[in-house]
Amino acid sequence: MMSDRKRTAVALTTEQLSAVDYIPRSVVVTKRAMDIVVALIGLVVTAPLWPLVALAIRLDSPGPAIYRQMRVGRILGDRTELFMILKFRSMRADAERGTGAVWAQKDDPRVTRVGAFIRKTRLDELPQLLNVLRGDMSVVGPRPERPAMYRRLELAVPFFADRTAGLRPGVTGLTQVVQGYDNSVEDVRRKVGFDAAYAMRLSTFGGWLASDMSIMLRTLNVMVSGRGQ
Repeated sequence: MMSDRKRTAVALTTEQLSAVDYIPRSVVVTKRAMDIVVALIGLVVTAPLWPLVALAIRLDSPGPAIYRQMRVGRILGDRTELFMILKFRSMRADAERGTGAVWAQKDDPRVTRVGAFIRKTRLDELPQLLNVLRGDMSVVGPRPERPAMYRRLELAVPFFADRTAGLRPGVTGLTQVVQGYDNSVEDVRRKVGFDAAYAMRLSTFGGWLASDMSIMLRTLNVMVSGRGQ
């Protein structure tokens, strides 16, 4: 079995190799520092909720409260990072038995009663704060994809692979607060546009800071209002 920290190397295109040249060092360093601070604060503030959410999940349906799933992380000069994402389980434990990796749909019957609530409030994403501390993810960034989906979408959607060139995937992001979960290839095409727009904001310190703060505030609004999917 692959360990949580295992990485795999892949060949990269010239476009992917040069994709992060526009991001200043000041943004890279400060963004990582902010990730650590925000993740630590988030863990402390939400710590009382963790046992309550876990208990509700276990009482609602059989299976673990937290599940792990492999995702694609940063694309770097010599490798693509893979990591195990952590989430509170919102679907039945056997949700993909016989189907493999598929998109979640509106009113998806695989989503449990508790799962529907924690998805709307984004409470299912809380364990990813641990991924942020470990360096797998950023607080704000493109949504991390599953390897099986990634390969298919890379063939179907131009520039899809460039979304995470040099960028850690995010617990939240512009796509997540504007569009929500993907339901189709058209959703993915729009997501690539949102992710590209976000990446360009990282070209200046002020642009990055304003963008990340705005996205985090919008995420809090989604959590409080329960407008998630």
